This record gives sequence, structure tokens and C-alpha cells, in this order.
Amino acid sequence: MKRNKHATFTGTKTTPADVCRWVQPLFRLHGRLAQRFARPEPHRRVLTYLQGILSEISRKNGWQLAEHAGEARPDGMQRLLSQAVWDTDGVRDDLRTYVLEKLGLQSPILVIDESCFPKRGEKSAGVGLQYCGTTGRVENCQVGVFLSYVTAKGHTLIDRELYLPLDWCEDRDRCRAAGIPASVRFQTKPELAQRMIERIWQAQIPISWVVADTVYGGNLDLRTWLEMRAYPYVMAVACNEPVGFQTPTGRRREEAALVEAFVLHDGNWQRLSMSEGSKGPRLFDWAIVPMLRQWEDDGRHWLLIRRSLADPSEKAYYFVFAPQGTTLPAMVKAIGARWRVEENFENGKDLGMDHYEVRSFIGWYRHITLVLLALAYLAGICATERFPTDHPTTSESATQSCILPLTIPEVRHLLARLIWPLSSSTRRVLAWSWWRRCHQSTASSYHIKRRLKAG
Repeated sequence: MKRNKHATFTGTKTTPADVCRWVQPLFRLHGRLAQRFARPEPHRRVLTYLQGILSEISRKNGWQLAEHAGEARPDGMQRLLSQAVWDTDGVRDDLRTYVLEKLGLQSPILVIDESCFPKRGEKSAGVGLQYCGTTGRVENCQVGVFLSYVTAKGHTLIDRELYLPLDWCEDRDRCRAAGIPASVRFQTKPELAQRMIERIWQAQIPISWVVADTVYGGNLDLRTWLEMRAYPYVMAVACNEPVGFQTPTGRRREEAALVEAFVLHDGNWQRLSMSEGSKGPRLFDWAIVPMLRQWEDDGRHWLLIRRSLADPSEKAYYFVFAPQGTTLPAMVKAIGARWRVEENFENGKDLGMDHYEVRSFIGWYRHITLVLLALAYLAGICATERFPTDHPTTSESATQSCILPLTIPEVRHLLARLIWPLSSSTRRVLAWSWWRRCHQSTASSYHIKRRLKAG
């Protein structure tokens, strides 16, 4: 649709002073991390690492981050991820505290999901042939399980775990080479998700919903664990998931896809939007069926069915656990938060979440944690700078439109162009060109010798 060329937009323009003001929260956030470092040098380098992540350099690896920081060699950045002494999980906890402060505690939703990182070779911790959602096929990659925190003020990632396939955990020599501690044992993706949510539980953070796809919704142990802690959830399940329910003729157990034929009629469906998309509300038809818990209806378990408007045969199924009296619109709204994690992954990868070139177990956690820290910082700015959402109700609404709020990519773009631009020093650029050529020559010579020796 063409925008009316005579329309005017309401809202506050971003000024240079605003962008300069955004720098201070990063300095304060960085200052809070000092207690996690044994020495001041790695702590100082973390700030330049974060600034590099927020910049427009093409690859967020040790070499380019070091060049952006004005360092002569990449050793310091590489050492920060591999050998420097600092509490990575402590920084993760500081990240979570920061997010709670910026996004608030009003009806927060936790979203569980995974993201894949295609890799070459076989030495990176956890790498192997597995399904990669990024490309939609089985290929050589690493898989991380993540936790997203969603409120009305914004959303961002707050926790992460690296999935280690069983063949990795059974090969202790391979684990030692990748720096995987001997105490680490095989855990499924739902078990990794439970591990992260348990940290939320131990921190006594109130959660209104836990939302996930079928990888996690189909896991009975995870659902049971959430119910024991009174965490409401709405999680997708496969169409063949068994469901116990009450019919006019008695209790039955059927696959989820068969339930509606026994108990639902046309009047049981409601048309609701689960979220707002770029093209308007995401509308579906929805219906709920009480589920039997130990063959009794406790009023807290439901099967939720979503039906496509374009193709009524296209359906999705969810298991819901929630307090008695929870409404269908509330369940649907919780499901809508699920898509926020996809935005988090997209924004995180724009920041270089998948640009790392580390192979070690601790290196993966450290890089991912610092990217999540930068993402949380940007989410905090957006939450603080959010524009009013009230639309004009007078006749001026025909010619005036409220400008959209600042987004994470837009804030990052402004900071990268105005605060942390790429270096224009001729001497520095040429020095790094020489360093790269020397390193590449050494690496090429090493590989040639190794192949000649092997052949």
C-alpha cells in the first residue's frame, strides 16, 4: 500500500544527544560485571568485545573484534574466551537481573526454543550431524537451547545451554580435547530446558506462562516438573499425542487429532488473534477440550486446538496447564509470545551470535553469553525509549500516523554508525592486513606439512 504523501507522523525524533545517552547504560552494565573477573584486564576487554559486537564489522570473531578495538593482535580477544579467569555463569545471572530490571516482572512469559549453528569440522564441542532448523535439513552443526523472557515492555534471551549429542558424551577423549568437564553428562533438550527454568525457580522469579514447541511439549517429565512448581504452560504437542477426555457416553483416550470428532461442534470454535504480525493480526480458529488428569477433570488441564482459516484441515495441538478459570483468549495470547523468540534469534545472529570461531566448550558459552548481554542492553534501551502507542482519535488521524517504536536493529544501527564506527586509520588497517597475511602463510605451511606427512 502506498503511503499518503500528505500524511504526517507523530512521535519524538531521535537526536544525537539521545544516542550519546544510550552509551551510559552499557558502561553501567559493564561495571556491574567487575566482581565476576579475577583481574581487571579481562574485565576491560569485555567492554571492547561488547562494543565490537554492537558495531557493523562483518564477522564478530576474535580477529575482527580485536581490530575494531584497536589491538595489535587477536590473542587478547581469543584468550578472553578460552583462558582468562572469569565467572561465565555469574555474568549470565547478572544479565538476567538486568533484564528483569529493564523489562519488568509484570506477567512475564518464558519461551523455550533451540537454535542451530552450522559448522565445519568435527572438533567444536557438540558438533555433529543433526537437524538444523536454520537450514531445514540434517547437517554438521551445533545446537543451543535458549530461554527467552517476554513482557509487555520487550523481550530478549536470558539463558543458554549447549546440547551435547550422546556420542560426544560417550567419547571422553573427544570431550577432554574440547574442554568439556568430566562432570558433564548427556542431557536431552527438554532436560536442558528444565535446567534453565530451575534457575528461574531458585531465583524465585514469578512466571505467568512457559511456552514451547513440540520438542518440549511432548516431554512428560518436563510438563510434570512444571506442574509440581505451579508454572502454567501452553506447549505444542504432536497430533498423535494421547489425550484422556470426557464424552457424553463416558471417558475416552484418543490421539489429539481425533478428539474433536467426539466432543466439538461448530459453536465451540472462537476466532482469535494470537499476535500482531507485520501484515496485521494472526487470526486462527481455536477450541479447548478439558483433559482428564488421572482420569479426573481437575479444571486445570486442557487440549487446545488451533485451526487455520485458509485450510481448516491444517491444525495444531497444545497441552495447557493453568489455574482454574483461565480463559481461552489468555491461552492464545500466551501462544503468541512464542514467536518473540524467533525475533530474538534473528537479532542475536545479526549481532554475531553464530560468528564465533571457538572450538572449546567454555568458549561457546562465553561468546554466546556476551552476545546475549549485548542483546539485553539493546532491549533495555528499546524498553526505556518506547513511544506511546495511542492512536489519534480526532479527525487528524486521517493525515497523522504514530511512528513505530525504536527496534533493536534500529538502535544497534544508530550506535554502530555514530558511536562505535569502523576504524579509518590507514596505519591500523595496513598493519592488520600484514598480520592476516603472515598468519595465513603460517597456517598454510602447517597444513601442507601435515598432509605431506600423512600421505
